[in-house]
Amino acid sequence: MMLQNKWFAKVLLLAVCGAMLAGCGFRRKKYENPISKDTQQPDKVLFDKAVRDLEKNRFEVARLTLQTLINTYDSSEFLAKAKLAIADSWFREGGSHGLAQAEAEYKDFILFYPTLEESAEAQEKVCMIHYKQMEKADRDVTHAVRAEEECRQLLVQFPNSKYAPQVQQLLRNIQEVIADGEYRVGFFYHNKGSHPAASNRLQSLVDAYPLFSRSDEALWMLGDSYSKMGPRFRDKTGTAYSRIVKDYPLSSYADEAKLKLKEMELEVPEPDPVALARMKYEEENQTKRGSFSKSMGIFRKSPDVTAAAKSGTPAMQRTAPTIPVSVPVPTTEGGVTDVSVSTVSDPSQLDSKPDARANPPKPEEAKTGVTAKPAEEPKQAPAPEQKKGKKKSNKK
Repeated sequence: MMLQNKWFAKVLLLAVCGAMLAGCGFRRKKYENPISKDTQQPDKVLFDKAVRDLEKNRFEVARLTLQTLINTYDSSEFLAKAKLAIADSWFREGGSHGLAQAEAEYKDFILFYPTLEESAEAQEKVCMIHYKQMEKADRDVTHAVRAEEECRQLLVQFPNSKYAPQVQQLLRNIQEVIADGEYRVGFFYHNKGSHPAASNRLQSLVDAYPLFSRSDEALWMLGDSYSKMGPRFRDKTGTAYSRIVKDYPLSSYADEAKLKLKEMELEVPEPDPVALARMKYEEENQTKRGSFSKSMGIFRKSPDVTAAAKSGTPAMQRTAPTIPVSVPVPTTEGGVTDVSVSTVSDPSQLDSKPDARANPPKPEEAKTGVTAKPAEEPKQAPAPEQKKGKKKSNKK
């Protein structure tokens, strides 16, 4: 027991000393200097000084030095590097204010230097700014949506960049979090019995994010929701079960989906070999969480992305939930639907149509379009007023 207490005291002392050294500015975080040549040019001297300040977390001093370089040597070869270093200083400083300033500086850099190789790095940093601020799937998804947009922008604008493979995996992680949030909503509606709402959410989920780790479960609930909405959704029910068998052949729901298709007398598709190979790869490279990580997960703000896919092309477009399929839609061929809407072109129809008002006009009024005035009721004679005065008493 005494040895354990001594060991704990040593660990605590080392942690306190490390925190004090970091707070005093002795921690030195290496900054990759893109300028390797050693010269005594004034602009190079200023840039090297700013890099040293960045490594020692003197961010404000570094920014002042870099701004002096930009203002003094407007034709310097280090101009673009200095502007990028200003954005990096805000990124390293962190915090909501620092990250917002860093994003603005990175965007300016991409705008001024779109053809430089460092523009891809700037876009990757913008993606990381929102990725680090992502919250869990059942909380605010603002930063997750922004991170998805910025990562897609890098893959579209800089497809051959060295950051593309890394950002592709980041995009899979981000879409895992967004899809998990949609899955939770669909799961809630399905258990509640609101099958049109559940099918709407789950359909958009499986169409937009096929790499989601629980897409097979979403398809199973989707087929169940469609089956409980009536026989006219029989085709959609069969499509949901068929996708489980074809696209997720190693799923635990695959055998049950085959039985459902046989009961519905529908064709059972063959498993897709590409999907089969992808699922095998995911099982072999699955990231396993430790017991400590699981127990501390409830205290973390950031989401758990260990279940995200490790292969496959992430979705490059996001589809939002549309109108539920149970809502009738007017056909363009003039067919009969449950709901029909038409615009009244002739205002007189409000008087002539019998269903236009509560008291329809008489046939002769509908022809002329003039409404007859109702006959006046005969006036009643006013009631005789009682004579005022005291009644005579019969008493003598």
